[in-house]
Amino acid sequence: MPSGKVRDEYIDLLRALSLFVVVTWHWAFSVIVWRADGPHASNPIATTHGLWALTWVFQVLPVFFWVGGFLHRVTWESIERKGGGYRDFLRRRLTRLLGPALVCLAVLGILRVVLQVAMPEVGWAGRGLILLVSPLWFLGVYVLLILLAPLTIRAHRAGGEVVVVVMAGAAMLVDLLRFRYDIAGIAVLNLVVVWALAHQLGYFYERLVAAPRRFAWSLTLGGLFAMLGLTNMGLYPRSMVGVPGESISNMAPPTLCIVALTLLQVGLALLIRPAALRWIERSRPRRLVAWTGANAMTLFLWHITGYAIAYGLFELVGIHNPEETNFAWWVQRPLWVIGPALATAPLVLAFRRFEAGRIRTGS
Repeated sequence: MPSGKVRDEYIDLLRALSLFVVVTWHWAFSVIVWRADGPHASNPIATTHGLWALTWVFQVLPVFFWVGGFLHRVTWESIERKGGGYRDFLRRRLTRLLGPALVCLAVLGILRVVLQVAMPEVGWAGRGLILLVSPLWFLGVYVLLILLAPLTIRAHRAGGEVVVVVMAGAAMLVDLLRFRYDIAGIAVLNLVVVWALAHQLGYFYERLVAAPRRFAWSLTLGGLFAMLGLTNMGLYPRSMVGVPGESISNMAPPTLCIVALTLLQVGLALLIRPAALRWIERSRPRRLVAWTGANAMTLFLWHITGYAIAYGLFELVGIHNPEETNFAWWVQRPLWVIGPALATAPLVLAFRRFEAGRIRTGS
């Protein structure tokens, strides 16, 4: 795809698919455990043999940041051609993110105050609010990468592939200092380094698409072999999401495993691209991707609130989401996708007006 082209349908599809996976995962695989201070979120991976393998495919944040890198580079180049600068770039990239997020935080904050005043005996409201806003952690990292994008694009132009290698080495050094020398606080650096690496790979999107297919296979196999080695050496967990009972998480903060996962998922995304583009030529998938892109931020911001509403309504009618992942929990999974989806729909309709503009890849 020539540089400067404003649309890539596969990027739109990857963004929509990533959002769909994240939302559905949160709805279907959340285990709500009530403790003295209120609700806590868990998942079935620790108690279900082999379920960790799903996280190698469905922990899609690497793809999300990879897509973001492509979008930010294309936006910056478009602004450069028009004679614009950093302020124009920030306005175009941040308006769509921060406006809806601030509205969401304001509404939930007001709800928290109202509950505190109306029902002061309710001790779980604060903890519940934490769960509602917890998926937004990544937004802070994403905004930081937007702020740094002009610098990382300059580094890309000067160093190319060397920049990615240096970032991978930095992620490895952070883990070395963390685990070998017990410098625990340094781990927070990988919140930026690891996701910046995935973001930086997005700058190579067009070159990777145009490269021979063996490059995609090299990324896929290299990432897979690295994942197998890292997760079987007795240090890193096999799951790519946090698991109750594990001493560390590969996600909080990200470890070297997420670098390997990024290579694996980018390679897979490149391999399936031709088939995916044929699929999206159909009118129904194209409309679904367009709707998801136009409402992506709103859907992401409010899908946990929709889950909470469904949870409360189910409790009122006597349908309880088991705290243990037993047979009853698995049987209920379709219900815990349909219910939150129905509860989220009116929230999207109500708040989509705050999502400025409509998605155009590269805009």
